[in-house]
Amino acid sequence: MKRTTVACALLAWLAAVPAMAQTNEGGGGRAQTASPFAGSVPQGTATADAIGLSVKDAVDRALRHNLGLLLQEEAVQSAHGARWLALADLLPNVSASAGSSRQVINLEAYGFPAKPSIVGPFNVFDARVFLSQPVVDVSAINHARATAASERAETYGIRSARDLVALVAVNLYLQAVATSSRIEAVHAQEETSQALFGQASDMKQAGVVAGIDVLRAQVQVQNTHQRAIRAENDFERVKLQLARAIGLPPGQRFTLTDKIPYAPLPPITMEAALQTAFASRPDYLAARERVAAAEASARAASGELLPTLHLDADYGGIGQTPSTAHATYRVAATVRVPIFEGGRTTGRRLQASAELHRREAELEDLKGRVDYDVRTALLDLGASAQQLDAARTTVSLAAQELTQARDRFGAGVAGNIEVTQAQETGASAAESYIEALYANNLAKAMLAQAIGTAEQSISTFLGGTK
Repeated sequence: MKRTTVACALLAWLAAVPAMAQTNEGGGGRAQTASPFAGSVPQGTATADAIGLSVKDAVDRALRHNLGLLLQEEAVQSAHGARWLALADLLPNVSASAGSSRQVINLEAYGFPAKPSIVGPFNVFDARVFLSQPVVDVSAINHARATAASERAETYGIRSARDLVALVAVNLYLQAVATSSRIEAVHAQEETSQALFGQASDMKQAGVVAGIDVLRAQVQVQNTHQRAIRAENDFERVKLQLARAIGLPPGQRFTLTDKIPYAPLPPITMEAALQTAFASRPDYLAARERVAAAEASARAASGELLPTLHLDADYGGIGQTPSTAHATYRVAATVRVPIFEGGRTTGRRLQASAELHRREAELEDLKGRVDYDVRTALLDLGASAQQLDAARTTVSLAAQELTQARDRFGAGVAGNIEVTQAQETGASAAESYIEALYANNLAKAMLAQAIGTAEQSISTFLGGTK
């Protein structure tokens, strides 16, 4: 499993997260997918000294500063506000007013043919408290239930975002560790190439080998040097991506304190993993709440055809001045019976029904996605563990091959072309081992995300750090 394949699959999955990815047009007309989970809101200023960064530190920082999580938290606030707006149609509305006016009235305008018809000027003072309370409103009740379910769905969205943030931070940290290991391997190969070049030069001066053997050794030195340059550049780029995702201040230098070695997972059965996933996956639980919200919205649309009962009352004092005001009140019960509203209610019912069917279809699809994610994560975990065992054996065999090739070259029974081939085999074996270790650790992280416990379980699944 190559790092590019795994990384591309992860990025494609990130881009597929609903309402959490956006597409921008990049240079050259290419579509580039930019996920807010790759960005952050940094705080503080960079320090002069490099700081140590562990996997736990990276995840903790990401959970505080990652942009995708911050946006999801604001979505919860918006859903909370929508719920209060819906509750406003069920809770009492109390207001007060106080006013004083000076009036002149024409009685004839009101149908009183009195002489004189002009009354006033006179003062009117009125101070009053108003109360309006819905007593029976089925549509408003169900609308409030729908917004409450939507708020719960967004709350589950925070859990889902936190799992995703933990996965992103761990993946970037794993990439950085893999690239760091690649630098160490290339530097070791570079030292070997330098030693072989020196050996070939000495043997040429002694007349044991031809000049082409020296040229081959020199070419190999340059090849390993180029690999070292690429590996060091890749390492700095991955560190920049990691710093951006977890919210480190721009320009802050840091070192990786965890190496994340191989650690096998305790046995986990497919049935147990699926059971945990359906009970814990926040995106699945959020989809269930969205179905509940759609059902309540459908009942609210149908409830608009039912009568409503409202109670309205006011109490206050009225008179020419505050000192002469007398207490008055009014209590009224109003029953509203919808008869014909121009098809407005029918339109809302059709829209609510379509939304319910859409949410139910999404829930069924998500059931299949959860099953697929768990099964593929377990498959990838098993395959990557086998690849890691094979890569470890290949590294050992490649080292033996290089030793024997060097001995044969030193004994003068073979040219250094065998040494060069053995060096390339060793470099390929080291790269395969690094890729296999990265893929295995990422598969563990993906399994933790697939069963819905990424934030809590990733460190345990990785088997600790050292």
